[in-house]
Amino acid sequence: MTNSQRTITGAVLLPVFVPAVVITLLLILGTLSNPELAGEVFKSALAWVTETFGWFYMLATAVFLVFIICVGFSSWGNIRLGPDHAEPQYSFPAWFAMLFSAGYGIALLFFGVAEPVLHFSQPPNATAETVQAAREAMQIAYFHWGLHIWGIYGLMGLVLAYFAFRHGLPLSVRSALYPLIGDRIYGPIGHAVDVFAILGTLFGLATTLGLSVTQINAGLHYLWEDIPISTTVQITAIALITVAAIGSVVAGMDKGVKNLSILNMVLAVFLMGIVFLVGPSIHILDAFVQNTGAYLGNIVSRTFNLQAYTQSDWIGNWTLFIFAWTIAWAPFVGLFIAKISRGRTIRQFVFGVLVVPTTFTFLWFAIFGDTALYLIMEQGKQVLIGEVQADHAVALFEFYDLLPWSTFLSVITVFLIITFFVTSSDSGSLVVDSLASGGAHETPIWQRVFWASLEGVIASTLLLAGGLSALQTMSILAALPFAIIMLLAALGLWRALVIEGHRGATLVAAAAPVRAFSNETSWRKRLSALFKFPEQAKIEHFIKEVVTPAMEEVQKELAIHDWKANITAEDNGVTFQLERDEKLDFFYQVLATEHQVPDVHADGTTLATHWQADVYIRNGALGYELYGCSRDEVIRDLIDQLEQYFNFVDAAPGHLPWNTVS
Repeated sequence: MTNSQRTITGAVLLPVFVPAVVITLLLILGTLSNPELAGEVFKSALAWVTETFGWFYMLATAVFLVFIICVGFSSWGNIRLGPDHAEPQYSFPAWFAMLFSAGYGIALLFFGVAEPVLHFSQPPNATAETVQAAREAMQIAYFHWGLHIWGIYGLMGLVLAYFAFRHGLPLSVRSALYPLIGDRIYGPIGHAVDVFAILGTLFGLATTLGLSVTQINAGLHYLWEDIPISTTVQITAIALITVAAIGSVVAGMDKGVKNLSILNMVLAVFLMGIVFLVGPSIHILDAFVQNTGAYLGNIVSRTFNLQAYTQSDWIGNWTLFIFAWTIAWAPFVGLFIAKISRGRTIRQFVFGVLVVPTTFTFLWFAIFGDTALYLIMEQGKQVLIGEVQADHAVALFEFYDLLPWSTFLSVITVFLIITFFVTSSDSGSLVVDSLASGGAHETPIWQRVFWASLEGVIASTLLLAGGLSALQTMSILAALPFAIIMLLAALGLWRALVIEGHRGATLVAAAAPVRAFSNETSWRKRLSALFKFPEQAKIEHFIKEVVTPAMEEVQKELAIHDWKANITAEDNGVTFQLERDEKLDFFYQVLATEHQVPDVHADGTTLATHWQADVYIRNGALGYELYGCSRDEVIRDLIDQLEQYFNFVDAAPGHLPWNTVS
């Protein structure tokens, strides 16, 4: 089956779209028909999954984190998510803003104050409302929202970006299984994987949206007491904000999601700055350093702690819920991160996804969580504990009430939650739409609108069926099958990297030009080339008159041996492709490309740029050019590359497509 034959025709991949929609609608209709019964079912299911599979969630989360760290800091870390010559599409600040907004900006707003206060008042191990309880509360919050969360997101994003941008496979979860099952990813197995990914994304997103509207409702009630805290208000908020999300979805990635994400980051940093300045600044810094050290010192023991010797539902309500919620949401956040990460190296990706967001998160909890505990312990603001225990969603606003400019901060926060809601919904819609379309990059607007609307309906339905408990249950249930898929994806990525590592070893000799000039004056020829800066016309003429005829000679010789080679003229170059059994075996391309004149030569020429006849193979530019070579020298270089490639193919431990040049 060729790549062209595998391409999904039409906007919708029916074997994925139909099962995902049918299962979702059945759940919605079943829940709406009897919300009370649905709530009881959800409660029982949550207890069963937590008790039976808690160990699996914790172990899987640990594996994900260890795996991505090992990959990032291995020799594979130099591999680029795209061709070897690719450059990042977005600046680092814009990239981080988008992945943070999609990742868990809403969660930080909801739990930033609530979680430390709740653990302080009801710690799993320490005595309540003591210094030890405060330490434990902050360590737990750091653990729940630190490296493990971003290890899950990062693994999924890395897998998707690698296979899509490095090997030309669909930007879809199924692609991760290619090293394990090959072309069968385009059949029922691949369809099933993407269906699970869609369901996990929808229910994980519903959880996030449900949390956000409860907090929006609490904020509106705080600002205007006439607005009650009720399911009706929350569903109305979902409807209104979903309309805004649809508008952002229609605008697209660059105009909608990117700009809103940057706005989110600016507002979040602004809130952090205000609270830091009006709060106990020195205490915050001291606590940040101390809690970070405690987190790093206890990370292994907490990772594998399941309270096996105590009878408590604390693990299920907190750690397992947060990790399972993250796993359920991993296809969404991972695919979204992948979309915006083309061109970065694996090491850059791992560092950016793990270290930067985790550091930001620790600062957030230090500023909001530690300040809340300081107000309780040092200023006697015990009322905050009761308010948070009564309603988690009001925690942040009751916290503001103890600070200067509380109304101003609350207004900004409500607006920020709304924009986080919008970015989560619209980016989630883009991702689900891509999954339901076989990894298509461009889809009709109606599809994105459909998924954005469906997300709002799911969140509303689960709120009717039991509020936060129902949201928790669906996240944990949706995460179970997808955790298995993520383990297989990690295995697939490892196998692919082993194959690519072998490729790199066999092609190392081809990474530098041979340039075997045929006469004794070759060194003078090569030296003079260092001081020449040809224009585009000269390079194009060289490609037409020297490179193309050289390729044609090789083509004729291969035909004698029953090998079919295709030569294709490009707008700015020429491509040589060798095919066997309808599969692309070899790719060699020479393109006229523009470059800046090196600074060392700036004084010797008036030109700002010059042109080169750069050589590309399937995984990107090789870092040298051919201008000035004779026809025989071009032939020699082409055959060198062909020889090296077949050395790799003959000894490779597996097969991968190599379909990314641009």
